[in-house]
Amino acid sequence: MTGTVRVVAARRYGTLSPLRYPGGKAALAGLFADVIGELGVRNCTYVEPYAGGAGAGIALLREGLVSRLVINDIDPAVHAFWHSVVNHNAAFVDWVMEVPLTIEEWRSQRGVYRSKPADLDQLGRAFFYLNRTNRSGVLNAGVIGGQDQGGRYKIDARFNRSTLAGRICALSEFAGAIEVTALDGRTVIERHRRRRTSFLYIDPPYVHAGSQLYLNAFDGRDHQALAEAVNRINGAHWLMTYDESPFIQRLYGKHFQAALDLNYSARYPGKASELVVASEQVGRVLTESSEACRASAGA
Repeated sequence: MTGTVRVVAARRYGTLSPLRYPGGKAALAGLFADVIGELGVRNCTYVEPYAGGAGAGIALLREGLVSRLVINDIDPAVHAFWHSVVNHNAAFVDWVMEVPLTIEEWRSQRGVYRSKPADLDQLGRAFFYLNRTNRSGVLNAGVIGGQDQGGRYKIDARFNRSTLAGRICALSEFAGAIEVTALDGRTVIERHRRRRTSFLYIDPPYVHAGSQLYLNAFDGRDHQALAEAVNRINGAHWLMTYDESPFIQRLYGKHFQAALDLNYSARYPGKASELVVASEQVGRVLTESSEACRASAGA
């Protein structure tokens, strides 16, 4: 591993995703903007094969820093949410403003989510409801405040209607530039691996926290198969984040690797606790940026 790459992004973007997501990476948008700019990628397509909350991609698209955004998630409920807000935006906004915030409604939406209906709007709404009313946004966690609502915070603590409606409504302006898919992440990587105008941010389920944070947790074979797909990329620019693991470091031994010390880490604030793996050109930009930061600090 190269060492620690310290990157101070030129700008931090606010929270623009409507979702609360464990391990969300919206805070990396500034870093990606800097890297894409340094690489000189024009008409960039930003791709997240494991999108989740897609916070960084939304920020880049809204700021005009990328031309297209590919949001992919194989989880049917996550896909249903993004499909609904992109394709039926106004109806989703109306629902956000009107849906009851009660334990009775929570139980109803939980039932819908568990039944995984074929209707994407229905499933997407149920997913969003639980994401905003469950503890930490975790789908299999309990409701905020408990079912007796005896806790300090209540079911509506993270469901600010006007804020969420605003974030969702803002996406309607960019719907034509957003592609939503429900494919295996490796398939998405394969589609873009030769495209020099694509920038892939690959944030797969982590090794140690996978079963706790992700509904589609990886096992060792999944991590191995992903590494094989990444090793075949021969045109697109890409960057991955993983938890620090000797297993992962061995899988990506021929690529740039470093501990990522971002001044506002998304998962572990203030700690260099993540492994970044990157394509050769992206790794060069990260190294040069880190060296510039050290030189500035020592001046």
